[in-house]
Amino acid sequence: MRDSFNEINITPLTDIFLVLLIIMMVIAPMLDQQGLNLAVPEIVNQEDIVKDSKIMNFTVTDDNKYIFDENEISVNDLEKVVSEHSKDFPDGLLIQVDDNAEHGAVVKLMDSARNAGVTSISLSH
Repeated sequence: MRDSFNEINITPLTDIFLVLLIIMMVIAPMLDQQGLNLAVPEIVNQEDIVKDSKIMNFTVTDDNKYIFDENEISVNDLEKVVSEHSKDFPDGLLIQVDDNAEHGAVVKLMDSARNAGVTSISLSH
């Protein structure tokens, strides 16, 4: 007659969990979180900004068109226009975004500005 199975051996299960715990403890510090460095702006009167600084103002409209100096700029000419005018506006770039503009259109303008050498980019709603 067979003896009944009365006990469960949990030693192999414990070994597996300890190995997984050690692996996680070793790997966790190596994980590098990628992100954007954001500086929280101070509350400043917008009229003072326009008077005191030389900031290049771009607008991204609801239909994802780029407006600079009251002229519409095509997607292909963004980097060229930003690089041409970046010397005249040393304080950086201000992107004013309409409510229904797509995120991709704003990112395209930001990438073009970075490629043109602009180091200070601000967003406004």
